[in-house]
This record gives sequence, structure tokens and C-alpha cells, in this order.
Amino acid sequence: MRGFLKKRGNSWTIIISLGRDRQTGRYKQHWENVQGTKKEAEARLTALLHSLENGSYVKPTQLTAVEYLQQWLTNQASISIRPSTYRGYESIIRFHFTHAFSSIPLKELQPYHIQKYYSDKLAGGLSIRTVSHHHRLLHTALESAVKQGLLVRNIIDAVDAPKPGRAKLTLITSEDLEKILDSLKGSYYYVPIYTAAYTGLRRGEILGLRWCDLDLDMARLSVNQALYQYKPGQFLTQEPKSAKSRRLVDLPPSLALLLRKYRTSMEAQAVLLGKTLDKTDYVFMAPDGKPILPGTLTQVFIRTTKRLGYSNLRFHDLRHAHASLMLRAGIHPKIVSERLGHATVAFTLDVYSSVAPGLQEQAAKRFDDLLKQKDKKELLANY
Repeated sequence: MRGFLKKRGNSWTIIISLGRDRQTGRYKQHWENVQGTKKEAEARLTALLHSLENGSYVKPTQLTAVEYLQQWLTNQASISIRPSTYRGYESIIRFHFTHAFSSIPLKELQPYHIQKYYSDKLAGGLSIRTVSHHHRLLHTALESAVKQGLLVRNIIDAVDAPKPGRAKLTLITSEDLEKILDSLKGSYYYVPIYTAAYTGLRRGEILGLRWCDLDLDMARLSVNQALYQYKPGQFLTQEPKSAKSRRLVDLPPSLALLLRKYRTSMEAQAVLLGKTLDKTDYVFMAPDGKPILPGTLTQVFIRTTKRLGYSNLRFHDLRHAHASLMLRAGIHPKIVSERLGHATVAFTLDVYSSVAPGLQEQAAKRFDDLLKQKDKKELLANY
């Protein structure tokens, strides 16, 4: 028999004969421990025997869990995820997973290791939402290990994941927004932050705008790409996250006027430097002529809002403010959804209905008005 199973406590050991070694003359065997059911062990045995028959068998190495995660991130995930996501995953693996899983072989990683990791991180001060993000990363990475035959099953499926509630969006009122923008007047970053507030564009979409994406005569812009910092000093652009993210956004009159004045200023600055403003140049550049660092734009906004007494505001909250203020003003949700580049109107309403109080009440009153009942008191009296 070329391969068989042997029961060992709560696990199964696969033993496969690999034939005689030509140099030593000794018989070689492949041993593999499977933490799971007999059916799972049999499936793994079948897969191994099949790989031997078709010549695809590769002698497994004793990868640690962290070594596998690093290889997965570099060789697989990097191909399909965005640069900002890559940096986030890399940070999680380096600062969190390395300490917890560096000494555990991938094949010996068990649900209780993961469960203890979640408990330790929550006790150490990480939020439920952050640990839930770690959970999703692990699930995706280990699912890939299963597909590659490195694991029999995805052990994350047996782990109780922390369940965060819906994140509470910070509501920036129109008065707050005016106060923040007024305090930024004269700043080099006033125009890009004003643009973010008045269009709802994401940070990368703001930084990825080129002059050819602006039509100031028609007062609109096209979202065709987003700019990311891949590594220190290295930038790349990518197409929008989805087909709906590639969109036209009409500019409010004040923003169209501001951008027109800004362009005139940039043209004059280019002349002083002996250059011309090219249509493929980025609209928003740092003083040294290089792309603005995404982190710089965020830090300018955070420092400004903290100085004004606002705590925990993020640059992305400008996008939330744009959406919630438009909804409260009675703008049709489909229009708001299109401006934000959301996949569906339902998603827009699901996210922002909680931060737009009074929408239900307004809807009820409008419905009542549509019926145009002349004598509602009489109607109620005869009921």
C-alpha cells in the first residue's frame, strides 16, 4: 500500500511511501499530521497520492505561520490588493502576527492559538473592529493555503470572531465645516481639502486628479484614477475601485470659481519656474513639485481640527460630511450615491441614514402632502 492513515489521539497521521532513495538505498516516507476528521484526512491523502501520480508532488517545508503569511502577502496578495491595503496587511503581520505566531509551524496552527490571539489583543487595548480586520486577513490568507494543499482546512472557520457593531459615523455640521475651512484659508492645502469637502472624493482620488480631469467651463471633474504612496518616495496610480467609482462629478459654483483662481495661480508659478502647466500634471502638488504625500494631507486636516477643538476627526470624514449634508438637504439618494461612486443606492442609504436624522419624518410629511386631502379632520372624525 502506497499510503495509509494512522489514528493518533484526536488527529490522524498520513504516511506515504515515496520509494527507495537512489543514493542511500533507503526507503523514503512522507509523514503528515492532520488535525481534523477522518474524512478530511482521507481527502488530504487522496490529494497527496494524486500529486505523486501526476508528478506535481513537492516535498513540504516546515513553514512557520508567519513565514507563510509573509510569502502569501508578497507572492499572492500583492497582485490583487491595492497599495494602501498592502501596507496595512504588512503592518499587521509585522507588528502583530510576528510576535504571536513566529514559533508555530503553519501545519500546527490551531483554532485555540487564534482564539487566544484575539483575547490577548482585545485585552491589550485593540478595538473589536481592528481585531475583526485581523480575522478577515487570516481567513483570506489561510484559505489560500488550503487551495495550495498546505492545509487540509481553514482553521479560522472554527474560531469565534469578534463581531463589531456598525461604526458610528462622525457628523460634521455645515457650521463645523465652514469653521474648519475658514481656518485653512491661506494654507497650501486649503484648496485640496475644500475640494474634498465639496465633492466627497476619496483622498486618493483627490490627489490623483490631473488638469485634464477638470472641465472648469462645464464645472465638472472626472474621476479616472487615484494616487497612492507605494513606498517612501514612490507613488503609483490605479484605476478607481469599481466601475461606479469612475464617474463625473458636478462642481458647486464656489468650488469651480476657486479652482479657476487656483489654476491661474499655478500657471503663474510655473512661468516663474520656466515651465508650463501640462494637462497631465497633477492638480494638487507639494511645494517641491512632487505629489502631495497622502499622510501629509491627513495630518494637516487632523492638526487643524484638533486646534479648533474637534477630536477624532479623520480626513475621510469630509466624505461622510458631504454625503450626510446633501441627504439632509433633500438631495435624492441616487444623486448622492453617484457622486460618491457607491456600487448601489441601497449601500448609500444603509451607511448614511443613521447620520441624517429627520429623513424618515420628512418622508412621512411629504407623503401626506402628496395626497392633498382637503379635510383631514373630517376624515379622522368619520373613521
